[in-house]
Amino acid sequence: MRRLAVSLLACAMMLWGQAAFAIELAAHHAEYKLKLGDQRGGDVSSGSGTMTYEVIDACDGWAVRQRLEMKLTNHDGQDINMVSDYTTFEAKDGHSLQFHMRQTTDQAVTSEVAGDAVIDHPGGGGTVTYTLPEAATKTLPEGVLFPTAHTVAILEAAEAGKKFLALPLFDGTSADGAQDSSIVINTWNEPTKTSFAALANMPSGRVHIAFFDRDAASQSPDYEVSMRYWANGIADGLTMDFGDFVMDGKLDQLVVAKPGC
Repeated sequence: MRRLAVSLLACAMMLWGQAAFAIELAAHHAEYKLKLGDQRGGDVSSGSGTMTYEVIDACDGWAVRQRLEMKLTNHDGQDINMVSDYTTFEAKDGHSLQFHMRQTTDQAVTSEVAGDAVIDHPGGGGTVTYTLPEAATKTLPEGVLFPTAHTVAILEAAEAGKKFLALPLFDGTSADGAQDSSIVINTWNEPTKTSFAALANMPSGRVHIAFFDRDAASQSPDYEVSMRYWANGIADGLTMDFGDFVMDGKLDQLVVAKPGC
């Protein structure tokens, strides 16, 4: 499964440089409760889990850690425990990314990816250098964005009234290099009702993202996710589509850090 890591995106030229992050992202710690949603004829009969997502403002970059834990039960009653640990450090000027992703199933490592990537110039391509699963170098396409810049581009597009985006993305969750993302911004509204005070006075909207291999023959997404994004980059109302099954996530706890690094 390429994506247990969820990437929580607007022109690359606008996203370059310290001032590129015009959106005021919030450093925060969020915890989500997960439950099984739709099933599509696969072997999963029930499921639950948690996701912890932490964003730290490290002055010259954004440090992100995401831990996703899912317990799935098949039709024979067998439990399967899946865990994904994903960490990144992305420079605020958008030009570099360090990444590490480790996935386990019943404590056995099923995937581990690590390395660093750079973008050569504003709006240009770049290079990713992997150290895991093996030493390798791949070229990144023109206009590629890293995860935080990808999120910022979505938020800027939403505030500008845009509905559709198509952006190449590299997030370090796979050894296959960059992928394509297709984004639909369904709504963008004035402040709506929420139980979290830190989100109460800002716009939000529903966003759907489909991720594709950069293969011309690929017409079906590898993975899809939808969520409600608030203007500060915090998300709720997650729907994670893994193909055979869907997990729904609800924001359960939120701590927003004071502004500043």
